[in-house]
Amino acid sequence: MDETLTISALAALGALGLALPRIKRRLELSRAKHRSLAGHSRMAKRVASLIPGYAYDEARFFDSDGAPAEVQARRRAGFAALCDLYTRRYPKSAALTAQAREGISDLQFTGSYRVPFQYSPYLRAHLKLGGFVQASSGVTVQDLDGNHFYDLTGSYGVNLLGYDAYKACIAEGAARVAELGPVLGAYHPCVVDNVRRLKALSGLDEVSFHMSGTEAVMQAVRLARYHTKKKYLVRFCGAYHGWWEDVQPGPGNPLPPRETYTLKEMDERTLQVLRTRRDIACVLVNPLQALHPNSGAPGDTSLVDSGRKAHFNREAYSRWLQRLREVCTERGIVLILDEIFVGFRLAPGGAQQYFSVQADMVTYGKTLGGGLPVGVVCGKAALMKRWRDDRPADICFARGTFNAHPYVMGAMAAFLDRLERPEVQALYEGLDERWNARAAQLNQRLRGAGVPVQVANLSSIWTVLYTQPSRYNWMLQFYLRAHGLALSWVGTGRFIFSLNYSDADFEAVVERFVAAAQQMATEGWWWDDVSLTNQSIRRGILREMLAQRF
Repeated sequence: MDETLTISALAALGALGLALPRIKRRLELSRAKHRSLAGHSRMAKRVASLIPGYAYDEARFFDSDGAPAEVQARRRAGFAALCDLYTRRYPKSAALTAQAREGISDLQFTGSYRVPFQYSPYLRAHLKLGGFVQASSGVTVQDLDGNHFYDLTGSYGVNLLGYDAYKACIAEGAARVAELGPVLGAYHPCVVDNVRRLKALSGLDEVSFHMSGTEAVMQAVRLARYHTKKKYLVRFCGAYHGWWEDVQPGPGNPLPPRETYTLKEMDERTLQVLRTRRDIACVLVNPLQALHPNSGAPGDTSLVDSGRKAHFNREAYSRWLQRLREVCTERGIVLILDEIFVGFRLAPGGAQQYFSVQADMVTYGKTLGGGLPVGVVCGKAALMKRWRDDRPADICFARGTFNAHPYVMGAMAAFLDRLERPEVQALYEGLDERWNARAAQLNQRLRGAGVPVQVANLSSIWTVLYTQPSRYNWMLQFYLRAHGLALSWVGTGRFIFSLNYSDADFEAVVERFVAAAQQMATEGWWWDDVSLTNQSIRRGILREMLAQRF
C-alpha cells in the first residue's frame, strides 16, 4: 500500500513538474496583457454584448451631467442656433447625404457612431450633417453648398502633400500608362522603377503589390507564418492593422481571436513573453501607437468623459522599437512594421528612418498610391518567397485581380518622383520642430482663451484632449465644422494635417479652432462642478446601463 502511494505521489510530482513550465508561460502571457478590456479581447466582446441600447430623450440630452437649469437653457439655445446654422448653410450637402444614407451602409454606420450612442438619435434627428464634398484646392475642401473648409481629415492619412499634388499624380500616372490601359496580369514597365525605389526606401530586398493596406498586412503575416512554421502573431494593445479577424480580435469582429496575442506595448513583460515562447511567428507594430500606447484609436463615439490621454516621446518609443528588434532577432521572430498610416509622413524613409529601426517586413499604403488605392509589402528575400524548392506543392498563395494595376502603378511612380523633388524634401527639414511648435502655439492660445482643451501630436497627426471632466466634449466637432474646419467621422479624435500647410493656413485654423471652443464654452457645454469627476461620470453611466439592463 505504501509503495502504491509512493508511486502515485511521484507520478503526481512528475506531472506537476511537467505542467509548471506551461503554467509559468501562461502566467507570463497574462501579465503581458494590458489590464484594461483592450488587452483582453474575449472579455471585451462579452462586455460589449451586455451593454444595452438606449437613448436620451430631449430633457436628458441637455441634462446628463446634472447641470443647473440656467446652464441647460444656454445649451438648448446654443444647440437650436447650431441646428439652424447647419440647416441654412449646408442644405444641399445634408439633403444628398440623407438620400444616400438609405443605400450606403457606411454612411449609416458613421452617422450613428459619431457621438456616444445615448446622444446619437436625438442629435441625428435635429442636426443635419453633410457627407459630400465636390472640390478640393490647396488645404481646403468645398461642399455642395459652396462652403470652404480647412481640411483636417487628411483623407485618413492619404493626404501628405496636399490634394493638388495628388490630382497631379493621378493625371501624370494615367498619362504614363494610357497606351496600356487597364490590362491586368502583365506589368507596365514603370513597375520596375517603383520596385527599385521602394527597395531603397525600405532597405529591404523584394516588393509585392496589393489592393489595400488591410490586404498587405494579411500577406505579410501569412508569409511570416509560412516561413517560421509558427502560427501566432503578436499585436499590441490598441493598435489597428485593418479589419480582418486576426488583427481585430475584440468588438467589431464577429469571430473570437484564434492565433493572436494582444500584449502591452513598451513593457518588459511583453519582451519576456517574446523571449520565452516558441509559437510566435511575427510581431506587428503600428508606429501611430507612439502617440497613445496601449489605447485604441481615439474617436468621439467613446468620449463619455475627459479621460482620453495622449503623449509622444520619440526617444522612448525609439528605444522600445530597438529593444523589440533585438529580441525578435534573437528568437527568429519576424518584425513587421505597419506603416500603412504613417508611411512617409514622419520622414522620407518612413518610420524606420524616423525611429532608427530596421524591420524584416514593412507594409505601406494610402499616400504611396499617389491618390489611388494600394497596399505594398516590402521584405527580406527569404521571407517574401512563396514556395519551397524541396516541397513544390507547399506554397503560400497570394494574388489579386487588381494587384499592380497600371493606373495605380503610374500614380505611384508620379508620387515617388515627387518625393524626390527638392521642394518636397525641404518639407522634411525641421519637420518635428515645425509641427511641435504649431501644437504649442494652439495650446497656448487655448489656455489663453480659458477653454478646457489641449492637443497632443505625433508630427502632423494630432488628437484633442480635454482638461476638465465633461460628458459633452464630443460637441466640439460640430462647433469646429460650423467655424469652417473639416473633420473625419471620428471627430476630434484625430486631425491629420497635410505638410503643405503654410503658417498663414495654420493661423487661420488656430483662429477658427479657438473661436469654436469659446462658443461652445459660452453656450454651457463645459459646465464645471466639484461633484463632476471622470470617475463620477463613469459610475453614473454604469448605473444607467444597469437600470436599462435590469
